[in-house]
Amino acid sequence: MTTNSRGGAPLVTHIYTADPSAHVFDGKLYLYPSHDLDHEMTSNDNGDQYDMEDYHVLSLNEDLTQALDHGEALHLNDIPWAKKQLWAPDAAYKDGTYYLFFPARDHDDVFRIGVATGISPQGPFRAEPSYIPGSYSIDPAVFVDDDGKAYVYFGGLWGGQLEKWQTGAFDPDAEGPSGGEPALGPRIAELEGDMLGFKETPREIRIVDEDGEPIRAGDEDRRYFEGPWVHKHEGRYYLSYSTGTTHKIVYAVGEDPYGPFTFKGTILTPVIGWTTHHSIVRYRDKWYLFYHDSSLSGGADNKRCVKMAELHYEADGSIRTIDPDPAAR
Repeated sequence: MTTNSRGGAPLVTHIYTADPSAHVFDGKLYLYPSHDLDHEMTSNDNGDQYDMEDYHVLSLNEDLTQALDHGEALHLNDIPWAKKQLWAPDAAYKDGTYYLFFPARDHDDVFRIGVATGISPQGPFRAEPSYIPGSYSIDPAVFVDDDGKAYVYFGGLWGGQLEKWQTGAFDPDAEGPSGGEPALGPRIAELEGDMLGFKETPREIRIVDEDGEPIRAGDEDRRYFEGPWVHKHEGRYYLSYSTGTTHKIVYAVGEDPYGPFTFKGTILTPVIGWTTHHSIVRYRDKWYLFYHDSSLSGGADNKRCVKMAELHYEADGSIRTIDPDPAAR
């Protein structure tokens, strides 16, 4: 099914979609979103309202005016280790194989990250029998550097359980740092050559201010919450992410994929709905931001829709802030 993708309108309207990860494969722009179910749910801080159970792959035509839904690419029932909640995925390509990375709760209700493989960017994908050893939390985002090394960034607070892993083991009672302490950062791990596992123990990424001081947990306008995405522009690494409670997409810049990353500013101001999750991609010499809001459902947090906007860099490499729909607020 196709629909208009420009002018701030949802890319597709026949299903609810969120968390779009954008990639260009063979010259075509594909989106890997999560798929919100069309039912009424009560929102809570644990994210129980986000009970998604499958993934669809979208592609855009050459001039980005229409999006095509290629149908179901992977279902919860076909993932042996997963119990529920197929949250924000990402995709990658290497040596003739396409990889779908995704989080889900295992049978102990602990979020893990899994991998599925396919021979086409649109799927279908076949899940590995178990999750990536040593993986935890949510929101995997894969970045392949110019030297061919592939890294996965991940982690989200609250329902995403990142604060439960501060000791290196899962502690269901653990809480995040207090307001004056350094905020928790996303995790990074280089992937093995076969893209199916971590080559190293995940490390925490440091996000700092212009003076090199860590962003504090109480600084909710700048601190990391979830949804990491890394892209490269003019030789520098851009880490962008959601601030969660203040509902913004912000970014920091570094000289190395492991960071540290220096906070720079806001990419996307708050949208309709609680969550905000994005990706950034270059297509035909232009940059685009993909994101979601809850406008299609009239504001329901668990029924979202994917949108897009052109992204612009200033001469100094900073990103121009996007206000997606000021008239709606």
